[in-house]
This record gives sequence, structure tokens and C-alpha cells, in this order.
Amino acid sequence: MSEDLGRYLVAGTRVGLRAFAPDDAEEFTARARESRELHRPWLFPPCTEEAYEVYAGALTGDPARAGFLVCARDDGGRIAGFVNINNIVRGAFRSGALGYGAFVHAAGRGLLTEALAVLLPYAFGPLELHRLEANIQPGNAASRALVRRAGFRLEGFSPAMLFVDGAWRDHERWAITAPETEAPAQRL
Repeated sequence: MSEDLGRYLVAGTRVGLRAFAPDDAEEFTARARESRELHRPWLFPPCTEEAYEVYAGALTGDPARAGFLVCARDDGGRIAGFVNINNIVRGAFRSGALGYGAFVHAAGRGLLTEALAVLLPYAFGPLELHRLEANIQPGNAASRALVRRAGFRLEGFSPAMLFVDGAWRDHERWAITAPETEAPAQRL
């Protein structure tokens, strides 16, 4: 399996994270369609190749976003899910909002737990972020458990925070900050 490490930006024992690419459209959208029941009502990844093109294009072409496919290394690199960092703010804030989802064939196997474990050092290292936030609807127990395992802390509750599935939904705000190190050099 060590021969596949070059395919990924970061990798763990069972998962590798890589950038979205146009030729992933067919596999990603097939997995999204297979996973509709798992994702609803929390998540709505693109289910058509046209929607994927827009979605992936925004993740790869916007400096305020970073998107990663979670690939199962023990399954030939098959796409197991995705992790995105949205609303990246630089400067003194150095923060981003985390979004993620597992596909049904990979759900419950710990692959997203490992994906977050390899993503966090990358986000706090090469991406130079200090804080990641995850906004989760209170009824989404699996998502709450995932961020808790990753070390996120519950910071608050926001009523009617995000417009999801045709309505303004309440969300819990979870966050994690980079391990304490010396302050970064001021950039002029």
C-alpha cells in the first residue's frame, strides 16, 4: 500500500485525502445517489455530473474553500466520502467551516474518523489555519459523535442558523483550534 501514498495530499493507514478532479464525477455522483437515504435530511451532495462539475469547481477554484475526497486505501482508492473546509478566512482569524460526509458503502467503518485525524494536522500546518468549526443539526447524532472523537468541543447553539432542505435549521457549533505553539510571525 505504500506505493499509493503519492496519490494523496495526506494519508493515514486506511484512508488517503486527495483533491477533487473532473474525472471523479461519475464515481462521486453514483456514490451520492446510493447514499441519499443515509444523508437525508442533513446533507445534499451533488447527484448529477453537471452538479458535481459546479461543486468541485467551486472547491478547487476558490481560495476560501478546500475540498478533499476521502479514499479507502484498502479498497483500491475507491471514494469513501469527502471533507471540505469552507468559508476560509485568513489574517488574524485563520478559520474555516468544516463539512463532510461518508458514502453508504463506507459508513460505520471509521474512515471519516481517520480522515479527520489526518486532515487536522494538514489544516493547522500547510493550510495555516488556527480554528475549524463544524455546524451540526442537533438531531445528527453520528455527526456529533464524529467531531467529538476528533477533539472538537461544543461551543454553542444557534437557532435558525443555516438554510437546509427548505427551512432555517438550528445548529450546534463545534470547534477545535490548533495546538498551542508560538504566535505566527506578523505578515505585512
